Amino acid sequence: MTTEPSRATTPLRTPGVSSWPKRIAWGILTLFLAAFAVFESQKYGLPTTAAALVFFVVPDLTRLAGIRAPGMLYQAVNRVWFPLVVLVGYAVGPIVWPPLFTAGLGWLTRIALDRTLGRGLTST
Repeated sequence: MTTEPSRATTPLRTPGVSSWPKRIAWGILTLFLAAFAVFESQKYGLPTTAAALVFFVVPDLTRLAGIRAPGMLYQAVNRVWFPLVVLVGYAVGPIVWPPLFTAGLGWLTRIALDRTLGRGLTST
């Protein structure tokens, strides 16, 4: 006798079904972060806008520089934790420099957009 489950008792899994709730959540977060970045940029002016835009393209800059998935820098700029630490650190820390906060917003917005579109750390 075999110990393998029969095909009749094994539930069928449709590829991609479980990823839709995550992608919708990332999409909502992307919209919120983008709106917050625009609000902060209008409130504090050109330096905050420039910081948000520069850090929005940071993941692309590492990719264009030829730094791919095995590289530590590519992995670091595509992790949620680093911009999140910047945002939380700015919120609770003694530093008052709005471009730093909007840089974190732009960076996290880009990561959220990539996750919404289904691109993870290993995408090129």
